[in-house]
Amino acid sequence: MQPHQQRSEALQALGCALAVFVPFATAARLLGWYCGPMVSPRAVWCWVQAAGLQAMAHLQAELDPVAQGPPLPEPLAADLAALPLALGADGVMVPFRPVAGAPTGKTRWREITVGVLARLGQQRRRLGQVGTRLHHRRLVAVLGDLEMRTPRLWLEALRQGIRRAPQVVWRSDGSRGLWHLFEERFACHAMGVLDFYPAAHHLWKAAAAWLDGRTSQARRWFTWARHRLRHGMPDGVLTDLEDAWDVEGLPATARDTLQTVDASLARHREQINYAAYKAWGFPLGSGMVESAGTWLIQPRFTGVGMRWSADGFNHL
Repeated sequence: MQPHQQRSEALQALGCALAVFVPFATAARLLGWYCGPMVSPRAVWCWVQAAGLQAMAHLQAELDPVAQGPPLPEPLAADLAALPLALGADGVMVPFRPVAGAPTGKTRWREITVGVLARLGQQRRRLGQVGTRLHHRRLVAVLGDLEMRTPRLWLEALRQGIRRAPQVVWRSDGSRGLWHLFEERFACHAMGVLDFYPAAHHLWKAAAAWLDGRTSQARRWFTWARHRLRHGMPDGVLTDLEDAWDVEGLPATARDTLQTVDASLARHREQINYAAYKAWGFPLGSGMVESAGTWLIQPRFTGVGMRWSADGFNHL
């Protein structure tokens, strides 16, 4: 390979890497500072489309044979392989053009499913507390419906050794689509955990609807209900909610809120055993997924004036 060709390919690779983190115009400016010759934003965009198209083709080639036989898991050191495997998913909204290739029209917001897979280790903090530490973290971001999300997340789960891990835990908020994904593909391999913090937020909504959120009585009930939910007494909380919507004179809107919260927690009764999860060393929140959406997707794809096509998003 000629030196100028090597330099051109290195420049394109660097341009694609920069474009993952900053807008195309910024990536072009940085390349100009670093390499000397001016590079146009359009050139960086074209490089990304070409590289992204190749990456998508490579991904599809990996997805196709999964039905015939799973891919080999990534090699892991014995100490990492002995750790539990955590999976989590969350949704992030990204602005898209209403018509591909057309800059005009009303912005269409579409959900991106962000999945995170990691081994769950422990670390001792400065004050002596034992906390969770993520090892061998892998991320997946998918634009599309359940048929698009399921094979992508399942492929990465196979790569990360879901069939060999000593324990597998799935964590998510109350999104029905994500729990449908869990039940369809992961339930036979993983233990489901409903994110504790959205669940507690629903309890506050119930307290505000039932007892008026401005009263000390509402705050007392919420504190007590949250404590019971956290420490292995969810049935008492569910009983309180069922009793509350039978109170005479309760406004219809408050009754609807109470019934919705109760139905949501009852639907996830098997996934809210937080005392046991904590004893096993599992985190109760899905912060590892939410943070990925915050630092990976939102800064790059939701900037001022940004709107994407499906191909443009997928290629980048």
